[in-house]
Amino acid sequence: MEQKIYKIGFIGMGTVGQGVWKHLQNNQDHMQSRFGAKYELAKACVRDVNKKRDIVITAEQMTEDPYDVVNDPSIDIVCELMGGTGKALELTLAALKQGKAVVSANKAVISKYGAEIFATAEKFGGKYFFEASVAGGIPIIKILREGLVANSFSHIYGILNGTCNYILTRMERENAPYEAIVEDARKLGYVEADESLDLDGWDAAHKTSILAYLAHGVWASPEKDMLVSGIRGIRLEDMLWAKENNSRIKLVGSARKYGDSLSVAVYPAILPITDVVANVNEVYNAVALNGDVVGRTIHIGRGAGQDATASAVIADIADALKTLTSGASNALSVAKDEKLHFAALDEISGEFYLRLEIKDQAGALASMASVFASEGISIELLQQKKHDVEGRAWLLLTTHSTNEAAIKRACENLEASDLTFDKPFVLRIFR
Repeated sequence: MEQKIYKIGFIGMGTVGQGVWKHLQNNQDHMQSRFGAKYELAKACVRDVNKKRDIVITAEQMTEDPYDVVNDPSIDIVCELMGGTGKALELTLAALKQGKAVVSANKAVISKYGAEIFATAEKFGGKYFFEASVAGGIPIIKILREGLVANSFSHIYGILNGTCNYILTRMERENAPYEAIVEDARKLGYVEADESLDLDGWDAAHKTSILAYLAHGVWASPEKDMLVSGIRGIRLEDMLWAKENNSRIKLVGSARKYGDSLSVAVYPAILPITDVVANVNEVYNAVALNGDVVGRTIHIGRGAGQDATASAVIADIADALKTLTSGASNALSVAKDEKLHFAALDEISGEFYLRLEIKDQAGALASMASVFASEGISIELLQQKKHDVEGRAWLLLTTHSTNEAAIKRACENLEASDLTFDKPFVLRIFR
């Protein structure tokens, strides 16, 4: 009996799509041997069929209508690599309803509509694979679902956005201001067209939401259930303070349990230099998992770029072929703790670093201290540093353990004070 040839279709042929196509095409004999199945690159939906591309693809293989891929009965695997949420969700559901396998790198659509996608796949016999949606070349989803399936996780955290990590690495290394490094990152093509996805933490939030679901069985909405802040406010004063205190600043995604409460968040944090994650630089990602059986494991790899993400997509295509050839299900089985709820701000405890721009006058420090005292916040360290504007000063301080609610109220009161300029800048101190 002649071996079946499985046909693969693509929706989206940008940087990642071209990388996947290139590797599957150039190494087809080797890949087929490793996959244990034959495949054909059948069709790709592109925005412009006349655009010049760095891959070998014929006019007959291209279309500008995504439904030419989704509704083609001969196509077994649909690679959704277009990004966005609206149309991507519509096409994903349409393919799953036809029982097809869908491979996706789309963390935004999974974070927002994961429950609907998984339910549709189960109902109609479709198969959904999404390894490439989180941490690029690190197979963190497979690690959580398979390799560490025996574990419950008290804390998952790490660097999940290579662009922000690149910016912070260069700021520290070169003592260069944020704006200059961001401009370089734009020129290198590291920053998304919608810059807020990277710089305001939303990309990392989508990925953190997915990890929290895999670990705890609950979907955290970045807009409703998570603390999300980015790196725009970081200054060299903050970098210098961290360096002087044997620490580094990283944009961290975190899912931490406090008893029956779960805090899911993304924010710039101060990590001690002894933490392996603090030493992961440039566009690399890192994920630390604290499991009750295995203990602490740390996973590091490229988090961005054509080949890192293409590697994860191809791994999912390999898994899709295995399920198609065996007839097995890849239904997602995630244990949910029914007692678990998203933590209120007063349940999330920790230590904090704050930078204030204040009037350089007598009594200003005492006034600031009284605001913290009124919220029961104990100050650990306090430094006043010279400002480059006459009549102003920088106030840098750290707190003893307190909670997010108290810090939020204190910051609101400080911002309203006639002794401060702009809102206080806050960093969480990781322990």
